[in-house]
Amino acid sequence: MNSEIERDARLQRARGCGNIAAAVREGKTRLTTLFQDGCAKIRLPHTHDRSLQAVLINTAGGLTGGDEVAWRVHAAAGANLVLTTQGCERVYRSLGDDARVRTRIEVGAGAQLDWLPQETILFDGARLDRTLEVDLAPDASFLAVEAILLGREAMGETARNAHLRDSWRIHRAGRLIHAEATRLGAQAEERDGLSLLAGANAFATLLYVGADAEWRLDRVRPLLSGASGASVIGERLVIRAMAPSGLALRRIITPIIAQLSGAGALPRLWHL
Repeated sequence: MNSEIERDARLQRARGCGNIAAAVREGKTRLTTLFQDGCAKIRLPHTHDRSLQAVLINTAGGLTGGDEVAWRVHAAAGANLVLTTQGCERVYRSLGDDARVRTRIEVGAGAQLDWLPQETILFDGARLDRTLEVDLAPDASFLAVEAILLGREAMGETARNAHLRDSWRIHRAGRLIHAEATRLGAQAEERDGLSLLAGANAFATLLYVGADAEWRLDRVRPLLSGASGASVIGERLVIRAMAPSGLALRRIITPIIAQLSGAGALPRLWHL
């Protein structure tokens, strides 16, 4: 009897799937599809601009080994869609399996989509496998940020045994234009090496894809501070930042996000 209970407990995993689509109606971006299942929920706060803002929520309260969440997003031609999260996503200790998050985004002609989840906190022993796949129309614009915090600064945590695999694939009109993969394990050289994290407990990548990437770089260059840098290759603006703490990282990236966002401002939930 006890072994049966233990087996059932091991099978209890969070599952969630959310799907949202938006299109331009009467000069504003309006919702056309909303689907949510399991622990994945989507809320639509009021905004005062032409964009539609969506808040993605994991009602499981965090992720652990074996959990699976999938998001699918579509912005039709001319739409302006901003996606964020209710708060930081927490990834807790795993007994062996990875927590998996899959995100698929499609952005139509002339549309702008901002993928702006708040920070992901990795606890000691966490295992996260995450993918981001994006298909852009020839003249669509896209902004993405992913920020990682290694433990909680206030608790003195550094999550030295956390594992992360994060893969991005961005396509423009069916052609791969940006690919990157972040892997983080428990090796000391990854955390302390001068060419890697150099002791930082928080790091972030921001990617802007658009025809005006060079002009955008000129706008954000004065905002770069601390251990951060930016480069442009063609239509891709890539910004990397590291900091000793989550608060220090947020102070670096929030003014940059506000400058690059299609809505021209941070999502309200990003404000402390």
